[in-house]
Amino acid sequence: MQSDNSSRSGSTDNSTFGIGIDFGTSNSAAAVYDGEQVFLVQLSEQNSIMPSANYIDKDFTTTIGQKAIDDYISGNQGRKVELSAELLGEARTSTGSPTGPASESETSKVFGQAFTDASLPGRLFRGTKRLLGNSAGGRTVIFNRPFRLVALVTPILVGIRKALKRNIDNTSHACIGHPVNFEGIEQGRNNIALERLSESYRHAGITEQTFCPEPTAAAISYLYNHPGNSDELVLTVDFGGGTLDFSILRREGSSFKVVATHGIALGGDRIDQTIFRELIFPLLGKGERWSRVLDGSEVDTLFPFGDFEDLLINWPISYMLNQNKYTASVMQRMVEDDPAAIKFKRLYDLIKQNYSYQVFEAIKAFKAELSVQDSAVLDIPEIDIEVTLERWEFELMISDLLFELEQAITLILNKANIQAADIDLVLRTGGSSLIPAVKDILDNQFAGKVVEHDPFTSVAAGLAIADYYGYGDQHSL
Repeated sequence: MQSDNSSRSGSTDNSTFGIGIDFGTSNSAAAVYDGEQVFLVQLSEQNSIMPSANYIDKDFTTTIGQKAIDDYISGNQGRKVELSAELLGEARTSTGSPTGPASESETSKVFGQAFTDASLPGRLFRGTKRLLGNSAGGRTVIFNRPFRLVALVTPILVGIRKALKRNIDNTSHACIGHPVNFEGIEQGRNNIALERLSESYRHAGITEQTFCPEPTAAAISYLYNHPGNSDELVLTVDFGGGTLDFSILRREGSSFKVVATHGIALGGDRIDQTIFRELIFPLLGKGERWSRVLDGSEVDTLFPFGDFEDLLINWPISYMLNQNKYTASVMQRMVEDDPAAIKFKRLYDLIKQNYSYQVFEAIKAFKAELSVQDSAVLDIPEIDIEVTLERWEFELMISDLLFELEQAITLILNKANIQAADIDLVLRTGGSSLIPAVKDILDNQFAGKVVEHDPFTSVAAGLAIADYYGYGDQHSL
């Protein structure tokens, strides 16, 4: 059987389709399988890949995908944040008199430590998958209304199901992908995360659920289309946006056995943040000094760039930098008569116009260019940055992350109690697997055995196949 991974539109009465949903940290995809072909589902106009994002405005209207990101950008570009202390209530300073209660002058307003961004047009949520394994049961307050984490995930799944319903009638079932290990360090986080994920899917109307680790699903989509020898050992390396996951499968005739799995919190997002820190931060003023007069004395220190870093690399909340407590120091520094002033002008423009998302989009394009060329230009016209980097310089920049990859490969082989030479086939998938240095590491360890496999859609395709055949926990092909 062949998979063309094409998109499909037009409803059908056939209820025997297998459905696979890959709800990812950065992006999501869905697929259907009819017993012969896998079809990717268009989750947005002309696109089968959708950002895993939702945006809630003041009227509690929710948008998802790229529309959510666009709404966030349009609402926060150039918006100044002014926080005010949240009023908790009033307290009496007197118990009153025998003839009546305390007067107005005998009461005072009580403010808490929380602050309100009165002009906030809405909240963007991206990467909520990362939080699913957190045991904390608190709620996120959005415009004075508390939301459970499940309620922030469900709208994305509702949108995916609506897209599925444009293709098939019965959308109450699906095989659902998940990382080998959800992010976090808490014991039991995988069970907590799967329970929350299951609840979110139920709220979205998908009540018949099976689950499958994402690297195993990627392997299924390949094995179905490429019959192999019995007893063949297959290693899947799924290097996505949020996690790096491994699965080792052994073919057993027309079935397979999962030998070992492993996963770590290393993905493309960390690589993007590393580029931001190492390449862009110095162009925004990191490491520069700041001379000013305080209490009549001249003070010369490093500019406190550390105050800005965490917000800069988390673009969904970077609008918080547009407050006087951040911009005042930048304005003071950028008017100094020295060559570094231009760096702080860039930082000021980035903050005032909330360009962090544009920066990360430029980084992604830059990274993609380096995957096919020996050098690339990081071009961010919004903040007047244009810098050329050689591929070897990029690889040196992410060398610590590449070392984590090598360590993880060693660990999965040790868990399976095998050597690299025992592996017959390596499936390389996930967007970050396209990085040449990642390819080189795998090619060096598994020479002649590595195959690139649908980097962005292999998981969704495998999940659809697993759903069609009732894979569940049975590992049968």
